[in-house]
Amino acid sequence: MIRFYNAQILTMNPAEQDGGLSIFLGEVHVENDRICKVIKGAFAPGEKETFEREIDCEDNLLLPGFKNAHTHSAMTFLRSNADDLPLQEWLNNQVFPYEAKLTGDDIYTLTKLAILEYLSGGTTAVMEMYLNPDRTADAFIDAGMRVVQTSAINNFNDSVEKLEDWYLRLNGKNPLSSFRLGFHAEYTTSVEMIREIAALAAKYEAPVYTHIAETKTEVDECIARYGKTPVALLCDEGIFRYGGAGYHLVHTTEDDRKRMKEHGVSVVTNPASNLKLASGIAPVADYLKDGIAVAIGTDGPASNNCLDMFREMFLVTALGKYRENDASAIPADAVLKMALSDGADIIGLPEANCLAEGKFADLFLLDIRQPNMQPVNNLLKNIVYSGSKSNVILTMVGGKILYERNNDIDRAFHIDCKPSDLYEEAEKIRRRILG
Repeated sequence: MIRFYNAQILTMNPAEQDGGLSIFLGEVHVENDRICKVIKGAFAPGEKETFEREIDCEDNLLLPGFKNAHTHSAMTFLRSNADDLPLQEWLNNQVFPYEAKLTGDDIYTLTKLAILEYLSGGTTAVMEMYLNPDRTADAFIDAGMRVVQTSAINNFNDSVEKLEDWYLRLNGKNPLSSFRLGFHAEYTTSVEMIREIAALAAKYEAPVYTHIAETKTEVDECIARYGKTPVALLCDEGIFRYGGAGYHLVHTTEDDRKRMKEHGVSVVTNPASNLKLASGIAPVADYLKDGIAVAIGTDGPASNNCLDMFREMFLVTALGKYRENDASAIPADAVLKMALSDGADIIGLPEANCLAEGKFADLFLLDIRQPNMQPVNNLLKNIVYSGSKSNVILTMVGGKILYERNNDIDRAFHIDCKPSDLYEEAEKIRRRILG
């Protein structure tokens, strides 16, 4: 067992919130891959209590890991290469042609590089959408990090038969890895294929995940093709018979939001990517007002270009305030719920949505003794408005410490390979593909 003691704890457990998020001083005990105790106040060890490791949190904050609910990890090789372009030009000229040159081993290595960034920023699980789900799953499993995958199938790659194969094989392959039905987007997928995916969702009574309404052009072209918005089309074709989520959802109408609520469609907002590609600002305040669940994702490292949930949280609230012309819109506690607990539920990890007995031991320790976190008038608000990846002391996934910082210089990743080897291999891949 591992004991975390002398910690301030934000559990995100609804049973302890009493109408708002609360923090208390206490302990968390971990056995195997689960939390076995969450204790308020002092702990009196029993005769049989033995710990493999005891970690003095020194009054720092212990909280559930971030859930990056939409990313394309292996796009690390395009970081800062395909910048300053609108979405369609970016995709067609700077992304798709280079991605076609990737091998499965490339994707494995490039995904591992992203995993280092996730762990050092307190992210314990991601929802991944990329090529070659088998090698992607291998990368996360070998590193010890949790992943939920979905597919980016469309008219130009793979098939609905392949999607079903992944769904059946990759669910249950490993406790760290699962798979959900999905496709790239309406604008890359024929209505015939959309109907086949909807039939697959009905067969397995499963939710579906896809990019929706990312740009105004996408929405306008869908209306021109079908006389409907992308949200309306996908709902009418049965894609969301069993719920699911849309990535981005920047440009939606009141009718879209009504349909989303009726069909159980959640939102994964990606503010940094939407800003960088000039796609717009999502109406997150409207989604919350309408009772639609929202999670946060970074999108890929080619369109962001970093995988930093602290930055995304700040942008969600700051852009929401700007869009609504209301400084009270989207408060800090709502953003924390999106990033920590609602994100877990939306991507299909309810066992990782809070710190409670029996839940996955997926958590991180946040250093609140740094200048950017002092003084502590309101610790919850400090996390969202002032927090940084540099404050992350330790990240645990499935009861294993995968990243820890002993001081400002000494940082260690406890995964199956050396970071320096990954950097070298990623550079070789970049040179081979980009020249």
